[in-house]
Amino acid sequence: MTTETIISICLGVGLSASVGFRVFLPLFALSAASYLGVWELNESWQWIGSTAALVTLGVATLVEIFAYFIPYIDNLLDSMAVPLAALAGTAIMLSTVADLSPVITWALAIIAGGGTAAAISGTSGTTRLASTATTGGLGNPIVSVFETGSALVMSILSIFLPILAGIAVIIILLIIFKLYKKFKPSKT
Repeated sequence: MTTETIISICLGVGLSASVGFRVFLPLFALSAASYLGVWELNESWQWIGSTAALVTLGVATLVEIFAYFIPYIDNLLDSMAVPLAALAGTAIMLSTVADLSPVITWALAIIAGGGTAAAISGTSGTTRLASTATTGGLGNPIVSVFETGSALVMSILSIFLPILAGIAVIIILLIIFKLYKKFKPSKT
């Protein structure tokens, strides 16, 4: 495996994790990076760097960010976010992974891309649901700011320091796993 392949996998995993927090922001970041020539995408995915994709994803990002500040609408969005995040995480991995066979690329895309995005999205949705239950939705904007900030930081980190982003994803997933084990009902 070449250095370029490892970096492309870390980019994909980092952006997939970002998708778990916000579906469109990492796609917009990838589109901007491709449009500006920071990252070259796989041949069949170069359309993501087009002007039309950049504008469309930019508008979708703004709508998504602001919609998450509306209590109860944010919970509705979360119900759709997990499957959308899994699809977007898979697509991001497919668009970024370099120099691997199609079988390995698809396996990585589904497991590492889609799986990472779905795990983080599910955790975010659960956090928002708990916030809604405990604060009547008044705490949800704080959750939204944290999620949007996390998506932004992870997207920037993924594009400019992909290896560090890959390490950050491992840490995030370990935290999620520990929280899951902590709150998982014991079998008695």
